[in-house]
Amino acid sequence: MGKVPRSGRLVAITKELIDHPHSLISLGRFSEAFDAAKSSISEDIAIIKRAFEDLRLGKIETVAGAGGGVRFIPYLWENEVAEVVRGFCEELASPKRILPGGFVYMTDLLFSPFHMTRAGRVFASKFADVMPDCVLTVETKGIPPAFMTAAAFNVPLAIARRDGQVTEGPIVSINYVSGSTRRLQSMSLARRAIPVGARVLIIDDFMKGGGSAKGLTDLVREFGAETVGIGVLIATAEPREKLVSDFVSLVVLEGVDEEAKRAIVRPSQWVLDGVRDGQSKDGRPRE
Repeated sequence: MGKVPRSGRLVAITKELIDHPHSLISLGRFSEAFDAAKSSISEDIAIIKRAFEDLRLGKIETVAGAGGGVRFIPYLWENEVAEVVRGFCEELASPKRILPGGFVYMTDLLFSPFHMTRAGRVFASKFADVMPDCVLTVETKGIPPAFMTAAAFNVPLAIARRDGQVTEGPIVSINYVSGSTRRLQSMSLARRAIPVGARVLIIDDFMKGGGSAKGLTDLVREFGAETVGIGVLIATAEPREKLVSDFVSLVVLEGVDEEAKRAIVRPSQWVLDGVRDGQSKDGRPRE
């Protein structure tokens, strides 16, 4: 590539880091690519790091030593998380979303790259400390938020299916009880989808009784892996007792006011607590 001026290096390094979140990139790689001394690359990264901190665009972390380098961590602060979640609540509360029978239409939000990228950033920020090896969801509507969360962590996405596919090779299948209807259902996952000992983050679009989430945790256990977190876009306020207790939702659906033709939704308590408590010392959301 030859010599590149600092302005060009700053743009190129920033793009490389954003394109590969959570990946540790050595300074030598940038030094060779731009024919620049490592000291110059270090100065470039310091400039980028300050800009990201000042503008709150995420986090740039540097790791010292022979095996070190620099990496970008997609990250939202408490007030940014609240802004995303409140925007989602406003969208869901629109009267145009109420369907006959009191159902809430949300397919357009689930398949909106804009909304799901932001949701993925929120989950990646909330679960930043657990560092999953992969993200797991169940088909079909859970795929968009799970995929964008996996992209933010730069880890693979595994998708459990209601029916096994012969094209996926050997599969693991389990039966589970739906938390809302109490009906027996099944899900399956390709044997090679989750390595033994993997740290698995479960992401789904909706939780009522928690049956699907409980089924997914059971499935993870069948693989000899560990569930390190459960996140859902929307959880219903009722029933209050879910089949899983340790989960995070972005939005709580209290119900539907059919007379006013709108969904009654609010941000989850952890979102409100984070804004009320203020910034933690390291900039991460308070648990």
